[in-house]
Amino acid sequence: MRYTTLISAAELAQHALDPDWVVIDCRHDLAMPDAGRLAFEAGHIPGAQFAHADRDLSGSKHDGQGRFRGRHPLPERTDFIETLRRWGVNNKSQVVAYDAHGGMFAARLWWLLRWVGHEAVAVLDGGLPAWTDSGMWLSAELRGKPYGDFIAKPALVGTVEVDALVKNLDSPTLTVVDARAPDRFRGENETIDPVGGHIPGATNRFFKNNLQENGHFKPAAQLREEWQAVIASPQSAVMQCGSGITACHNLLALEVAGLPGAALYPGSWSEWCADPARPIEK
Repeated sequence: MRYTTLISAAELAQHALDPDWVVIDCRHDLAMPDAGRLAFEAGHIPGAQFAHADRDLSGSKHDGQGRFRGRHPLPERTDFIETLRRWGVNNKSQVVAYDAHGGMFAARLWWLLRWVGHEAVAVLDGGLPAWTDSGMWLSAELRGKPYGDFIAKPALVGTVEVDALVKNLDSPTLTVVDARAPDRFRGENETIDPVGGHIPGATNRFFKNNLQENGHFKPAAQLREEWQAVIASPQSAVMQCGSGITACHNLLALEVAGLPGAALYPGSWSEWCADPARPIEK
C-alpha cells in the first residue's frame, strides 16, 4: 500500500525502520533558522533524516539575472534530486514527512516530491505530537541511509509564475487563494509583512483552517465542503502564501478532499510585493 496524502502515527510505527521507507523531519522556525536542526538532534522519530526549510526545501532568492524570486523559491530540480538521494530516497521509497507545526513545513516537502514525480509521499497527520501522544519513543541517534538512486519523473503538480498572475488581473480566469493568517492578508501585520496586503482579487483561506483543534487534518468530506465554498474548480485555482511554503498545506488539503489540480505560485507574496509596479489590495 502506498500513502500519498496523510499517514497516521500508528501506520508509520509499523514501518518507520523499513529499509524502503524514508522518514524526513521538517521542523523549522522562520524566526530561528537553526531551531529545527537543534530539535531534531535532541530527539526525532527513529531513523528520520532532517530537512532544512531554507537549505534543502528552497533555492536561491535571486535568479541568474539578479531578480528576486521570493523568500523561499523552489530549489533547482537537480539540487533537490541530489538532496533526495542523500537522504536515501529511491523511486520505490515510501517517503513520510513530519513537523511539529500541523504540517506547515512537511507539506512543502510533500509537494516538492510530487513536483519531481514521486507519488509515494505522505505527511504524518498530527505531526510529532501525534507520534509522542501515541506513546512512541524518540531517538537522538543520527542514523543515515545508503545513498539513494532516485530518478525524477514528470511532475504531478503545476506552478504559475508571477507574469501569469499579472495578466490575470485584467482578464481573471484564475482564483488566487492566500494561505496567510487573516491579519497578514488584510495588510495589518507589518512585523511579518513590511509591505502589507494581498494580490488584487485574491481570497483568503488560512492554512490552519484545514486542521482540527487537535492538529490533525479535518475529515475529507468536511474539507471538500469547505473548499468548494472557496474555489469553483481546482484546475483554475492558484495557491499562494507569504513565500510559497504554507500554500502547500492548502494544496495537500485539496488533495485529501479529493479536489486535485490546483497550482502553486512559488514566489507568493514576498515576490509579488517586491516590485512596486505590481498593485496591492488591502
